[in-house]
Amino acid sequence: MTAPEVLAPAGDLERLEAAVLFGADAVYLAGKSFGMRASPDNFTRDGMINAVKLCHERGVRVYLTCNTLPTNEEADNLPGFIDFAGQTGVDALIVADIGVLMTVKRMLPDMPVHISTQMGVVNYLAAAELYSLGASRVILARELSLSDIAAIRGKTPPGLELEVFVHGAMCMSFSGRCVISQYLTGRDSNRGQCTQPCRWSYHLMEEKRKGMYLPVFEDNNGSYILNAQDLCMIEHIDKLCGAGVSSFKIEGRAKSAYYVAAVTNAYKLAVEIYKQNPGSYKAPGWLLEEVRKVSHRHYSTGFFFGESPPGQYYESGGYVRDWDVVAVVSGFQDGVLTVTERNRFSCGEAFEILAPGKKPEPFAVTGLFDEAGEETGTARHPMSVYKIPCEKGFPAGSIIRRKNSVSL
Repeated sequence: MTAPEVLAPAGDLERLEAAVLFGADAVYLAGKSFGMRASPDNFTRDGMINAVKLCHERGVRVYLTCNTLPTNEEADNLPGFIDFAGQTGVDALIVADIGVLMTVKRMLPDMPVHISTQMGVVNYLAAAELYSLGASRVILARELSLSDIAAIRGKTPPGLELEVFVHGAMCMSFSGRCVISQYLTGRDSNRGQCTQPCRWSYHLMEEKRKGMYLPVFEDNNGSYILNAQDLCMIEHIDKLCGAGVSSFKIEGRAKSAYYVAAVTNAYKLAVEIYKQNPGSYKAPGWLLEEVRKVSHRHYSTGFFFGESPPGQYYESGGYVRDWDVVAVVSGFQDGVLTVTERNRFSCGEAFEILAPGKKPEPFAVTGLFDEAGEETGTARHPMSVYKIPCEKGFPAGSIIRRKNSVSL
């Protein structure tokens, strides 16, 4: 690839459309089984066929997750799933199990296969062997530094692509191999059912190890000692490319369409800035702010810059959410913008509008009309359609948002 790929999550059709509209080069999604995210709607068989068609019409690649760790019983159903995957026209399968990899290569020898981060690849030996077994890409373990990645790049075949997560939630367990959820709730994270117990509040007590002080804060609600910060690498696009990374993966199949749109847009614009002058990349301040205008936990750079851990956030398991979507544009004609309300808003408030592939800009609502054409000062019925007089047109899917004063 001449430029790094921006790979966006697609938990359902709405998120997929947001990813495509806001510049994703590729999306990753799941069917109703064998995917590591059970909470999103994911895609039915017909839905997946339509999703691939939509993406390919717009030049966007589609990667299908088949990255759970299947039980013996689930493995019995695997050939049928792989056979269907081949019929959909997806561009690659993402797998996390050696048996699944070899089954795919036997059934669909020409299908590109990406090795999931769940497999925990941390060295060039594993990466090279997986390539020899037919893998075209390895999604490296999140615990690697940039120097580790560069070493893998230097000692593996040039045809092997390297992908890393660059943005989104981090897992406190090694490469996502966690059993806490299953132990506490009976829901297995390795089959896409994680309840995120690492985000819960705990009281920690150790009665025998006197003198060992663990970081428990004096708080009646306990301590979030396992709660990892989110990852954000938008300032370091050049360093990732320098280490040999060819695909930038954004976490978030269970997150909102707004998150997918805004973060995809930000990383795509960052890559475009990088391409203009690779030797002196610097993300402008407004672009750094874009990733803070979605719901997120406190950011870190993970393990990319050394062995020190990315850090936990002890005060709460919640999110920072300083901006809300108030409406989404559905059309523009004759100086009138048609929008669908998402949250209550009124004329005269301070808004921004985010159009695909663009820097956000201030937006003024000087007039507001309901579906009956009656003028109103406030939009107060979510999913209702309103008209806003506007001299400048914005494409469908553009997002109108407002800064709020509450962080969750």
